[in-house]
Amino acid sequence: MEREQESQRLQELGDFLRTRRARLAPEDVGLLRGSRRRVPGLRRAEVAHLAGVSVDWYTWLEQGRPITVSTQILESLVQALHLHANEREHLFFLAHQQPPPARAMELETVSPTLQHFLDHQGFSPAFDLGRRLDVVAWNEAARVVFGDFGQMTTFERNSVWRLFTSPAHRQLLVDWEGHARRVLAQFRASCGRYPGDPRLTELIQDLMLRSPEFRAWWSDHEVLGATEGHKTFNHPHVGYLLFEHLTFQVVDAPDLKVNVYTPLDEADTPAKMSRLLSERASVSSGF
Repeated sequence: MEREQESQRLQELGDFLRTRRARLAPEDVGLLRGSRRRVPGLRRAEVAHLAGVSVDWYTWLEQGRPITVSTQILESLVQALHLHANEREHLFFLAHQQPPPARAMELETVSPTLQHFLDHQGFSPAFDLGRRLDVVAWNEAARVVFGDFGQMTTFERNSVWRLFTSPAHRQLLVDWEGHARRVLAQFRASCGRYPGDPRLTELIQDLMLRSPEFRAWWSDHEVLGATEGHKTFNHPHVGYLLFEHLTFQVVDAPDLKVNVYTPLDEADTPAKMSRLLSERASVSSGF
């Protein structure tokens, strides 16, 4: 039974590679088509050349032979075959029966569709957090509550850094310690997914120097996933704001977490958000 399952896995791997190869034209990868090409797609020899492996080895892989495939070679095949993120993950599951290593150094961006979603949340502050808990996208409602992210440095846009080093952000949070401990536990969990990330290492070292609370609590090793619930802020211009808070994951970009704060009727929060956004629009238009 196990041998049959293994044979099916290898056959699926070979078929997957073959179909990805067939969909690419030579010009898609910088090669000349030539006049003798009789079949669509790339030849095995061309994929092998692009991936830096021998033609025989790549042929064996497509034939479903039980050969060892390193992570480095799989990443080379990802590049050679122009695989997107979902295809990359599928390839690693077929070859290694586990997900691929995280691409921790890639620049984090949001799609126009996701930004459009944020922008159409009305009075609800909404923003996206990346793998290091950096705010990578936001809407106007988030800007009037949490600050002008567009004017912040990379460190200042990091929610953990801002939480433990910004006096203004501390004053905004009614229950600063409870919020800080939850975010720190989420940050610890995120760090566990990307061990050795130099940016995370630098951030932790700097926070150990800058914040006595971070220094004291970091050694607790508490971990926590994203939570939903109620949040209360004390805004310097309009006073108390009460929200329902929800976090969800983006399927096409699993490292991104969308945070949405829905205004509650308490403390006249919707009217206050309307006022803040109107004032922001007036300043932006020059009136």
